[in-house]
Amino acid sequence: MKTISTDHRETAIVVGIINKHAQRNQVAEYLNELVLLTDTAGADVLYKITQERERIDSATYIGSGKVQEIGDIVEREKIDLVIFDDDLSPVQVRNLEKIIKCKILDRSGLILDIFASRAKTKEAMTQVELAQLQYLLPRLTRQWTHLSKQYGGVGTKGPGEQQIESDRRAIRSRISHLKNKLERIDKEREIQRKGRKEHTRVAMVGYTNAGKSTLLKSLSGADVLIEDRLFATLDTTVRMVPLSASQKMLLSDTVGFIRKLPSHLIASFKSTLAEATEADILLHVVDISHPKFHEQIAVVNDTLEELNTTGKPMIYVFNKIDKLKDRSIIQELTSEYPVSVFISAERGINISGLENKLLEMIDVGTREYNLTIKQSDYRTIAKLHEIAEIISQQYEDNSINIKFKINQKNSDRLKKLLATR
Repeated sequence: MKTISTDHRETAIVVGIINKHAQRNQVAEYLNELVLLTDTAGADVLYKITQERERIDSATYIGSGKVQEIGDIVEREKIDLVIFDDDLSPVQVRNLEKIIKCKILDRSGLILDIFASRAKTKEAMTQVELAQLQYLLPRLTRQWTHLSKQYGGVGTKGPGEQQIESDRRAIRSRISHLKNKLERIDKEREIQRKGRKEHTRVAMVGYTNAGKSTLLKSLSGADVLIEDRLFATLDTTVRMVPLSASQKMLLSDTVGFIRKLPSHLIASFKSTLAEATEADILLHVVDISHPKFHEQIAVVNDTLEELNTTGKPMIYVFNKIDKLKDRSIIQELTSEYPVSVFISAERGINISGLENKLLEMIDVGTREYNLTIKQSDYRTIAKLHEIAEIISQQYEDNSINIKFKINQKNSDRLKKLLATR
């Protein structure tokens, strides 16, 4: 058990179990992340408590003795909430609340609470409300349904008293309504994405707080929220980014991934994550300064597999190299991840290297053409300069012989252009 000094805000205890599935150092890392999540939600962790057990106790998660110990700490220290690192069953919640006289929350509930406070657009708010109601439905005990009356603060943001206190039928009806609403939003998004098909689409994915928003700002100059906290942004941002005189890409920033991300939350954010599923290229942004970045890479790749996005061209973007004490690891990672680039988005280090890597990948399938055009055909000449890389131009009488390169993505645009001449 470890005590952490902090200024007074809402106070919390985080709890994890050490067993054959989760070793001591791994649980310590999970709890450190849970502390960061709790801070993002608006509370300070005073105690990190672990319990060694062969298996999770079906009645109380950690066993009655440890529950009583936590209950005593809560009463003595006036703790506001206790957060468990794994999902709790409705039975476990009811039993824990009988002994621990404060709010009881699990990791999924905490993540949902953060999402509820961070969602700004109608789409994100709809997605979060759907995920929260799906989470709450099996937990509709009397204590849970009146949570917002009993307590305030962390763990109580979201759909509100009316939905939580309504019966299961009303909640199921609301869930059905939200799903239909998201289907309509998804169709609108699909129409928007179809309108952008002529451009190369690149989506940034990565573990939360890897620096995706900072990279978006560095590449595009977009005015986006940048904050050193988990899940600082939820809403997808899409910006047009020029890579060369003739090559542009649509770059999108997606919601960050995290360990034990609730599956219903992934499902709810389907329309937002479609930017990743329909992208031509993925930028997997990795915080290379994080001690467990290999594990974070695995979490992101597993989530991408769940989204059926495997097999897409991917560049591993190892960010925050300015925070590395030993840069010898870069050579090892270059061998392990051949399609990779090492940058600092915050300090602008090697951003040009990333742009060149993107151009290389976009140019796969590029073909050269020679085309003779009348000098008076200003429209075709201008369009060629827009969609292709001009190699040379030779003027002969009233025509121009243009030699150019065009990538596979713009081949259809070239065919349409020539067909309308």
